Amino acid sequence: MEIVVSNKTSRPLYEQIASQVKAQIMNGTLKAGEALPSIRSLAKSLQISVLTVQKAYDCLQADGFIETTAGKGCYVSVQNQDFYLEEQQKKIECLFIEAIETARTSGIPLNKLLNLLTLLYEEE
Repeated sequence: MEIVVSNKTSRPLYEQIASQVKAQIMNGTLKAGEALPSIRSLAKSLQISVLTVQKAYDCLQADGFIETTAGKGCYVSVQNQDFYLEEQQKKIECLFIEAIETARTSGIPLNKLLNLLTLLYEEE
């Protein structure tokens, strides 16, 4: 499992870790049942606080991405990928609703909104 964190962004370190682990689960890099590095070993390899990694793992567990077994460690949840995709789609829908409301109140037509979405999505 490869995780890269940066102090140069406004995003907290624990969120950076959690989002990268989620992405690796979603794209199949991390498989259901696969063990994650221990909190201490990940903290040591990233040269950050154990508490930061613990917070990231807590968030991942709360979101259903990992399961923790006392004395054995953390593992990728065995829940199927459809569950993860559904959760992500719900989040995207909320963001789309907000963007659509902003576009409507600003008088931006649907075709311009679609063009903007396409442009942003295809950017690297």
